[in-house]
Amino acid sequence: FNLQLWNNYFHLAVAFITQDSLQLENFSHAKYNKIQSKYGDMRCLIGFAIRDMWYKLGQNKICFIPGMVGPILEMTLIPEVELRKATIPIFFDMMLCEYQRTGEFKKFENEIILKLDHEVEGGRGDEQYMQLFESILTECAQQHPGICSLVGSFVSLVKGLLERLLDYRAVMGDESKDNRMSCTVNLL
Repeated sequence: FNLQLWNNYFHLAVAFITQDSLQLENFSHAKYNKIQSKYGDMRCLIGFAIRDMWYKLGQNKICFIPGMVGPILEMTLIPEVELRKATIPIFFDMMLCEYQRTGEFKKFENEIILKLDHEVEGGRGDEQYMQLFESILTECAQQHPGICSLVGSFVSLVKGLLERLLDYRAVMGDESKDNRMSCTVNLL
């Protein structure tokens, strides 16, 4: 097992699907349709490959926690529903791997909270992501009773943080200092 090779693969694949020139939602409707009909959404194709390769790592997955949390988060925040549905379960698998090794998933939790703050501040994330994140992780956790309550607490924590981060981002352009201050206090 060559850790550096796999690490390079994952980082390269995430860099590919997150590049600006593939963010189809930023294009005009005509350009979007033309690219979709000619090439399809390459982000999904690569995202599915990342997901498949992640699950093939077996016992070596633990080597990528917490290092791959940020890149996987960046990928799941792409506003493409099928990509999100296919890749958000990787987070549960990361939690499960760390839990099976240490009895908790604090490294994963700390890393995702840190990276989520950075990503939302950068303009990524939306209400739909928050709902998918909650429903997918809750559904995954129900199949593992031993970790279910921990995952539920984690999902509530991240959902609350994401709500506050999205509120904060929304009011940053607001003229009302009271609204900005209120969101800042809530976030803190």
